[in-house]
Amino acid sequence: MYKYEVIIYWSKEDEAFIAEVPELPGCMAHGGSQEDALKNAQEAISLWIDTAKEFGDPVPEPKGGKLMYA
Repeated sequence: MYKYEVIIYWSKEDEAFIAEVPELPGCMAHGGSQEDALKNAQEAISLWIDTAKEFGDPVPEPKGGKLMYA
């Protein structure tokens, strides 16, 4: 499990929980529950990092690894 900050909130518009990873621009996921959103965010983080490495882009170190629910 990655130690990046993940912010999870309910989106009325999407009718789903949204999980954003602020330290990785554009990295987000969604799910029908907070747990699903977090699980999907972990997959999105992995894909984000793999893509950055593939293109030689820098991968930021996690700042604190807190899990936050909004």
